Amino acid sequence: MSEPGIRTVGRPTRSLHLPIPQLPAFIRPYTALIALAALIVYNIVFTTNFLSIGTFNANMTQVATIVIVAVGMTFVIATGGIDLSVGSLMAIAGVLAPLFLVDAQQFGAPVVGLALALVAPLLVTTVLGAFNGTLVTVVGLQPIIATLVLYLGGRGIAQLIVNGELRELRNLGSPMISSFEFIGLGQVFGIRFQIIIMLVVVAVAAWVLHATTFGRYVLATGGNAAAARLAGVPVNQVKMTVYCISGFLAGLAGLVVVAINRSSDPHRVGEYMELDAIAAVAVGGTPLTGGRATILGTFIGAMIIQLVRFTLIAHNVPDGITRMVIAGSIVVAVLAQRQRTS
Repeated sequence: MSEPGIRTVGRPTRSLHLPIPQLPAFIRPYTALIALAALIVYNIVFTTNFLSIGTFNANMTQVATIVIVAVGMTFVIATGGIDLSVGSLMAIAGVLAPLFLVDAQQFGAPVVGLALALVAPLLVTTVLGAFNGTLVTVVGLQPIIATLVLYLGGRGIAQLIVNGELRELRNLGSPMISSFEFIGLGQVFGIRFQIIIMLVVVAVAAWVLHATTFGRYVLATGGNAAAARLAGVPVNQVKMTVYCISGFLAGLAGLVVVAINRSSDPHRVGEYMELDAIAAVAVGGTPLTGGRATILGTFIGAMIIQLVRFTLIAHNVPDGITRMVIAGSIVVAVLAQRQRTS
């Protein structure tokens, strides 16, 4: 304890951060793309039949639903939010679709039942996305708490709709079942239709984010919501819209999963999807603090994670090590992102 009138001078505090090797400045913006290219080259050289159409379809179908959901997550994260409810919304969409396919004739014509099986679940999940947005913008809850409501309750809703039972599409007897399954299992020129859906979603979202006024509003809201509001940006409407987009895309992914599996399991559809989507966004280079975003980066991030998994499995690496490597790649990606920001 120092005596009165005597000033003690403490030692300056030192940062406890470990030194991280710095990448050259001209490489930092392209780290994710370079990592993806390196994985592709490695597999071309060392993995048998990597360039076959079968391998292409296998990898792209594994990642398609993750990318679709991650695109919606990118919009939400760009505003400084988060959406933990996407997996549950996928489950809700997945159990609603079969209800309209059980007897498509009840709607006057089978095609009407098919249309309702595709449209009604998307409307419901979009409305539930608006519910998330309302909790954030009107009630004032933190996004992680607001979306935790449907993360927990949404899957319960899905289970209640079908009494917790698995619904097999092949047993419903509707003539429209095969048409519905096309979104997951159909092919166009040898390419799975779900891959085409994914690419369309990525292309449209990238255009919206980088070439429209709404996209600029999204980034402004995430950068500094107070300043954006003073500049005339309708911040609350922007946040509401991005949660609706996230809900819509989660519903779309849920329909694709049900079409692929030919069944609807309220316990499993969309399980852990929120974590996969957030990982893809982070690896792709979108900061979780908001203000910047890249849809193409999200697609690349999802592909990196998928190719890391594929490469290790193809070379008989145990699943436990595969998970550890994927976790490590996320850490490396976030550190590279921090270097770009600095």
